[in-house]
Amino acid sequence: MEIVIALAIGIVFGSGIWLVLRPRSFQVLMGLMLMSYAVNLFIFVMGRLWVDRAPLTPAGSVPDPKLLADPLPQSLVLTAIVIGFATTALYLVVMIAARGLTGTDHVDGREPDA
Repeated sequence: MEIVIALAIGIVFGSGIWLVLRPRSFQVLMGLMLMSYAVNLFIFVMGRLWVDRAPLTPAGSVPDPKLLADPLPQSLVLTAIVIGFATTALYLVVMIAARGLTGTDHVDGREPDA
């Protein structure tokens, strides 16, 4: 399973890099999103999956770190998802404004010569 997850993360991140190198701004935006999804998946997988371990200390008991799951990776990924959504919305607004000003969605502002 580790090989499958590693390959999936690598393929998603590689696809994101390929899209970032494309000439259209929407493709660049999609590439940035794919790269952030791959990083989020990597952080989430590094947190490991704990079976039969509580994420929080049960009420009225003494906290024992060996019996608890680590909630930090999940909270980091959740925060990254929210920040990624906000920056994607910002990129989308900038992309639409640039398209309106220049008349093209090419990243350098001009269409290639045919």
